[in-house]
Amino acid sequence: MAILTFLGAAQEVTGSCHELRSPALGTVLLDCGMHQGGSNVERVQRETFDFSPAGIDAVVLSHAHLDHSGMLPKLVHDGFRGPIFCAAGTADLLEVMLKDAVSIYLGDLERENLRRGRKGKDPLEPQYGEEDVETVLSLCHSVPYETKKRVGNQAWLTFHDAGHILGSAIVELHLKEKGEDKTLVFSGDLGNRNAVLMKDPATIERADVVVMESTYGDRNHKPLPDTVAELRNIITETEARGGNIMIPAFAVGRTQELLYYLGVLHQEGILDQWQVILDSPMAIEVTKVYDKWFSALDQSDIAKAAPDAQSILDDFIPRLFLAVTPEESIAVNKIVKGALIIAGSGMCTGGRIRHHFKQRIWKAENTVLFCGYQAQDTLGRLLVDGLKKVRLYDEEYVVKAHIETLGGFSAHAGQQGLIDWVTQIKGEPTVVLVHGEAGAIEALSQKLWDVAKIRAQTPCQGKSLVF
Repeated sequence: MAILTFLGAAQEVTGSCHELRSPALGTVLLDCGMHQGGSNVERVQRETFDFSPAGIDAVVLSHAHLDHSGMLPKLVHDGFRGPIFCAAGTADLLEVMLKDAVSIYLGDLERENLRRGRKGKDPLEPQYGEEDVETVLSLCHSVPYETKKRVGNQAWLTFHDAGHILGSAIVELHLKEKGEDKTLVFSGDLGNRNAVLMKDPATIERADVVVMESTYGDRNHKPLPDTVAELRNIITETEARGGNIMIPAFAVGRTQELLYYLGVLHQEGILDQWQVILDSPMAIEVTKVYDKWFSALDQSDIAKAAPDAQSILDDFIPRLFLAVTPEESIAVNKIVKGALIIAGSGMCTGGRIRHHFKQRIWKAENTVLFCGYQAQDTLGRLLVDGLKKVRLYDEEYVVKAHIETLGGFSAHAGQQGLIDWVTQIKGEPTVVLVHGEAGAIEALSQKLWDVAKIRAQTPCQGKSLVF
């Protein structure tokens, strides 16, 4: 008997974590992600595990995004020492992302403890540190796509390309319990079939249980040609106003996709009057990882952005400026117009984008352009929903910049893509929807019933499925 317990991303988007227990496998976590939104320090301090980390035999990681991997350092800090299985490419990204995340966390914690000290309060103890990140990286075991690996007494793991970001994987676990075969498939985050640079999500033959994300379960994305046209218009309209464009972008996946499309527009001459700035040390390092795995990317897409390209950083946009140091980032403030700034974080919860907001969000000629999902309670979501005033670094600013969103650049499958992917799996599997807000899950659940008579389960946190 196998028991799957949903510990995170159950009727919510972030914090992916599911516990699988089976005599064939032991006790394994599918992902160990952090919740996003709100204060970084408060969020980490209140994160707890509903299990003993030392009792977990292994982690199977779908990909490197922090809402799927960000609690791994705390997991090892609290006693976990088992293997972390991931697809090739993910371990390289984890090194960049987790080191950046712990640096931000410890810096924020230091500032919070200074404030607490001034108020006579006891300091907060760190929940994890840099040494825990190093331990995580030492525990990673990369497994190539389509390679069957034994991970328990009677359990085998296969990763399939999820087409979401570099190294993203659909997890297939094959269990043999008392002579009975059982197959669990965990989608991780499924890619958009129309997304560039990544290959399409792999087709799964059969399963007994399918745990599937539902981030965009209530909608389909705009056609990509329409989205590119919209991007082109936003650039030309902002240029006519004499303004600048600020793009909060996720370092992994979204930044590289944006550089691709800007490369396409560069070929058209649209960027002749623009200086493109990548102002995110982490995004720069991540793009270097993408360049390391350049041959694994979709070469037919690459040819459209830059014929004969061998590197995203060097070949897509010849005038790309990489702002690595704080001084280089501050220097961007001197550009009066024509600056197209890509900076983290993607949901505006931290990072250099907030500094650029402080300089420019109160000017009507400027544009803030969102190209990715904005979780509830994040600054990005509040701005998309029409926030009129924003508080940045203890000062309040009126939001006068144009707020724009581009829905077609999503790295997640839309509703139809999710339906197409799950309905081709044979075996009449039990389908479980996770990693989606309640409305998105409900819409997808209803659509699956209407289209394919699939009665999907939608568990809340802490619920279990026995199979």
